[in-house]
Amino acid sequence: MARLAQTAGLTDVQQEIVSTVRDFVDKEIIPVATGLEHRDEYPQEIVDGLKELGLFGLMIPEEYGGLGESLLTYALCVEEIARGWMSVSGIINTHFIVAYMLKQHGTQEQKDHFLPRMAAGDIRGAFSMSEPALGSDVSAITSKAVKDGDEYVLNGQKMWLTNGGTSSLVAVLVRSDEGHPEGTAPHKSMTTFLVEKEPGFGEVRPGLTIPGKIDKMGYKGVDTTELIMDGLRVPADRVLGGVTGRGFYQMMDGVEVGRVNVAARGCGVAQRAFELGVRYAQQRHTFGKPIAQHQAIQFKLAEMATKVEAAHAMMVNAARKKDSGERNDLEAGMAKYLASEYCKEVVEDAFRIHGGYGFSKEYEIERLYREAPMLLIGEGTAEIQKMIIGRRLLEEYRFQG
Repeated sequence: MARLAQTAGLTDVQQEIVSTVRDFVDKEIIPVATGLEHRDEYPQEIVDGLKELGLFGLMIPEEYGGLGESLLTYALCVEEIARGWMSVSGIINTHFIVAYMLKQHGTQEQKDHFLPRMAAGDIRGAFSMSEPALGSDVSAITSKAVKDGDEYVLNGQKMWLTNGGTSSLVAVLVRSDEGHPEGTAPHKSMTTFLVEKEPGFGEVRPGLTIPGKIDKMGYKGVDTTELIMDGLRVPADRVLGGVTGRGFYQMMDGVEVGRVNVAARGCGVAQRAFELGVRYAQQRHTFGKPIAQHQAIQFKLAEMATKVEAAHAMMVNAARKKDSGERNDLEAGMAKYLASEYCKEVVEDAFRIHGGYGFSKEYEIERLYREAPMLLIGEGTAEIQKMIIGRRLLEEYRFQG
């Protein structure tokens, strides 16, 4: 099983971290994932184990108590976790994006206040852009912040908030017209607020309500919620970076690395689907021999393995590009697009290999079949990725003549 998705050029430390996470996944996640998923149960023991491993602080600098590792190391760990159960990687991802945004854009006071406790896993992060009528058009945000003395008053409804109930810190993107005259481009009048709250559902602080979990086809266990702000008062020093009007750029920076994360999740789920498919193909007999010896099945396995390798290579390239300090929206968009599409295809082929048993909840592939579609829309749909890729290609290959 170790032949596919290998990564050349890793340091000894990176190899040790990834190997440790893989062992944890094999022993602590895979044996219990399907049962937890069927019960839609939050994986508290798994999360506690990841906390002990230091995964919540993997990319947080050492000066704040984290491990100070690269995006590549993080992505490889996410790949392993998603191989065990994609929902667990979602719990980590939203936390990671908020920590990254704080590290890159926060004031020194905000970094000192939040990052050490985030590294320890004592504060869990979530971020919120989407709204009920928003879709991919972030510029159409209607949630609003109005300045009132040393505070802002926030009103509006947000949607699709991963970790909405279990988080204690939410980065919320809203419109803030203060200091931005009428006619200002929408993306220049948005601000990210760092909203602290109590974990749980209902009114988690005055003016802030988390109604409850949204019932989903897959991606269960992790809580996906709405967030309702009704006169929510937030101190001015909880504006990310201390200056209004920069929220759109801050969020897009976070989503860019989040797309590498989603690509890694697609790689992990595809790897697990291949493992399940190739194993079942050698166990199941038809016409007097294992179905793996039928040419039709071998063709499927060949295509599946090739897609796993290609998606992994693009994900690694996108992570390394970001780690080098270069702009990586083209590479991240390509990796997210390819990995999510290939994940869907590999999972479906593994489902087909299982035949009728793939339709049974008794088999793990049934869970993967319901989980893979989320990757097609998370952190931007395939169509959004194609728009990003196309625009960047036209920038790079501008015709002169």
